[in-house]
Amino acid sequence: MEIRQVVGSLVCTQRNPGLGHWDLRVLQDLKGRQYVATDPVDARPGDWVFVVSGSAARYAMGDASILTDLTIGGVIDHWEWEQAAAVQPDATLSAKAA
Repeated sequence: MEIRQVVGSLVCTQRNPGLGHWDLRVLQDLKGRQYVATDPVDARPGDWVFVVSGSAARYAMGDASILTDLTIGGVIDHWEWEQAAAVQPDATLSAKAA
């Protein structure tokens, strides 16, 4: 699972039938990269969400036949992203090894 922010909706009038009519959201990670995910939880722009990928994304949709590899699993009610972004795992691992 990863944390991303919803930056908008994606409207597609022509879709592969395997996607059904599920809402699609444009997400962005902390580095500015954008992704498209199916949205069974009705997330809104500005919401921070956690996503699941791969086969877990299909199961998170409630139907393993849905053709998706990224699904919003839930909307995060509270998360202090400033602190999370400041954590540097390499420095922590080096300090523990010393």
